[in-house]
Amino acid sequence: MNEPAAVPHLHTERPERVMVIVAHPDDADFGPAATIARWTSEGSVAQLVCCTSGDAGGEDADLDPLQLARLRETEQRSAAAHLGYERVVFLHRPDGALANDLALREQLVRLIREFRPDAVLTMDPTVVFVRNSYVNHTDHRAAAMAAVDAVYPAARNPMAFAHLSKEGLAAHPVGRLYLFFSDQPTVYVDVSGTMDRKLAALREHASQLQDPRETEARLREWAAEAGSAVGVEAADAFRLITID
Repeated sequence: MNEPAAVPHLHTERPERVMVIVAHPDDADFGPAATIARWTSEGSVAQLVCCTSGDAGGEDADLDPLQLARLRETEQRSAAAHLGYERVVFLHRPDGALANDLALREQLVRLIREFRPDAVLTMDPTVVFVRNSYVNHTDHRAAAMAAVDAVYPAARNPMAFAHLSKEGLAAHPVGRLYLFFSDQPTVYVDVSGTMDRKLAALREHASQLQDPRETEARLREWAAEAGSAVGVEAADAFRLITID
């Protein structure tokens, strides 16, 4: 028997410990940055994990990928400072060739067991086509599915990557998955007071922004559209998966 569809609503819960897992530098700042800014200002501890360093994120084939990776890591750390992240981790997987394999899941499980978050935020891995005008990047989908698989069942199963338990990294259950950029949102977080911090973080990604004003206008429009669904000025939309 199918459960009744959830009615989208304003979400006021705040996880104490939050991990954001994305494919590239800037993914999280285009995504849930305003929510992270709000939650950290209210006392949450947050970490950001970028599976790649964005070494293929350019238009010049002659550009040194390692040089670009260093630049993008610097940009991401500067962006994270606007939002209150405790730590930024780069896993140095190849940009454009990210795979949801055992090696990546092991890295994510290790980080989850070290940090022990209440909630993990990642993209919705089921989204392939967006508004009939955009194909969700293969790395986005791979990182998101790896995050989901690391959360359940691997991080909570002491026999998954058993050597981690023997190292002292005990199994850890994550109770909430917040999937952003979803076409099935169920909760909205009011970010009316933190959109400026999101946009300040995004401006740090200068290597990726061809027209910062246009980008900021588009993000404000999307946030306003999400906010209108729940009667606030601006909101982030999530598909909330409650595991416990």
